[in-house]
Amino acid sequence: MSDELSSLIGAEVGDRAAEWDLTGAIPVQVLRRLGAAGALCAEVPAEYGGRGLSGRQNGELTAHAGTLCSSLRSVMTSQGMAAWTIQRFGTRRQRSEELTRLTQGDLAAVAFSEPQAGSDLSAISTTLKDDDDSVVVNGHKVWSTAAGYADQLVVFGRYRDGAAAVLVPTTTPGVTVRPVPQPLGCRAAGHADVILEDVRLPATRVLSGTSQSLSLLTTIALTYGRLSVAWGCVGIIRSCLRAAVAHARTREQFGKPLAQHQLIARHLAELVVAEQTATRVCEHAAGCWDDRSTELSSASVLAKHVAAGHAARAAATAVQVLASAGSVDGEPVARAYRDAKLMQIIEGSEEICQLILAERALEGAS
Repeated sequence: MSDELSSLIGAEVGDRAAEWDLTGAIPVQVLRRLGAAGALCAEVPAEYGGRGLSGRQNGELTAHAGTLCSSLRSVMTSQGMAAWTIQRFGTRRQRSEELTRLTQGDLAAVAFSEPQAGSDLSAISTTLKDDDDSVVVNGHKVWSTAAGYADQLVVFGRYRDGAAAVLVPTTTPGVTVRPVPQPLGCRAAGHADVILEDVRLPATRVLSGTSQSLSLLTTIALTYGRLSVAWGCVGIIRSCLRAAVAHARTREQFGKPLAQHQLIARHLAELVVAEQTATRVCEHAAGCWDDRSTELSSASVLAKHVAAGHAARAAATAVQVLASAGSVDGEPVARAYRDAKLMQIIEGSEEICQLILAERALEGAS
């Protein structure tokens, strides 16, 4: 089943990733076809029209997409986070209705970050307020991946004595979606800011209809996102390794292929180590996901931190090996160089990941 989806993604992307990167957009019909095939949130159970992939299967599918186009992989991550949040916090009716929409071609995005709440999501100020049988949403979200394509947003905000996620159709009066101009990486991922001004919705749009702990709500959603980003970074590394090996085999300098020069061979070895290290840490985290292990949260942070760091270094190494051939905007290695840097920031910056891992180490030692 995952092989079928991999083939579908490969056919849809073809040789168009560079064009999408340069124009800053993936054709919406491509996303809808992939969504209707279940490729954008492949872990959704079959009862909701999904493919029911395991964490490991979905991870490898995500890596495959990341090898081809990190912007598409970013859309998959956002759609998957939206679906996972609905699956975990939605009522039976909400799961049945909303997950089915996402497996039939509707597009979704999650909205966490705000101008003053990025790494510190406890500073979220978006509000959800009851008004008879409605809920009124006010807030300003920034850098919401895939929001530029979304039919609906999963918006996180303060609700009653805690927090909640609410499903907001982007056509609702009071919703303004503003694309982020010229983002550094994943240029075609539909990054956008979202303004919510007195957005009135039926109270049934609040997932589960009750408030939750803000920490629990965001951590559960981010765990999916971090694992997805980590697997996407595996894809970036694989793309860089493939490009560097192909170039080093065929490019000759001083009468022999680059691969026969020891310093270039060292670069290739470093790329192999990066790919293997990132893959293994992602496999461990995916195993924790499938086993519903209590280590899952820590494992996802570790996987994201390790894979993103290796992806950034691998991309820089690949550019060094390809030299001028790797410095053409829009091409695989140049895209990887920009995309990988963004991966060190989203879903928890390197510094935040390090702080979380240090905190877990201290908890384990106490």
